[in-house]
Amino acid sequence: MSEPSVKRIKTCLPLCKTHVSTAGSQVRQNFPTGVEESLCGVSTLLMEVSYRLEGLAKIFEQSDLSLPRVAAYFHQESVKELERAEAMLKYLSQRGGKFCGKNIQRPVTENVCAVLPGLEIMLDQWKEEMSVMVELNQLAREYGDPHTASVIKSQFIEPLVPKVKLVGDLLTSARRVGCTSDSTGGFGEYLIDQLQETLTTA
Repeated sequence: MSEPSVKRIKTCLPLCKTHVSTAGSQVRQNFPTGVEESLCGVSTLLMEVSYRLEGLAKIFEQSDLSLPRVAAYFHQESVKELERAEAMLKYLSQRGGKFCGKNIQRPVTENVCAVLPGLEIMLDQWKEEMSVMVELNQLAREYGDPHTASVIKSQFIEPLVPKVKLVGDLLTSARRVGCTSDSTGGFGEYLIDQLQETLTTA
């Protein structure tokens, strides 16, 4: 039985424009096509965030910067973002949806040469991700899919709140100890690197 036609709700979510819905899936139940497309697009966004954070980790591993704990922190968060993307894809599959892979965008982190802009990129990424997840939660509710709305809130929105707070605090600390947006940060960068020792074990 095909899914009944419903009015498509306008959204700014990163939809998968080439998405092919699995409306005839055996396990599909109360899973609107608009929600399926959004989950597909957002999962790709999470992969791009992971790729960008890993790009930043590689920068801080370089010998001219050599901030190993900062690099480990970015790498740790990159892995967690990839796990979030995989969790969303698993949920998409469980609901009878389909993932349409698309090319992941380049991380565009080549010009980063200090901790401050790296943390700013991370904070911007998580703020964007938070906004996307909130909109995805609202979209699921508007389509009458409370299960997806609940999953997005508990598994994707709530874990982001402390991350945004933590990076905001880190940015404040970085500015206080004299970190700059160029390579003249000096001792401040060393202090932030020492601070990362507790973060990578969190």
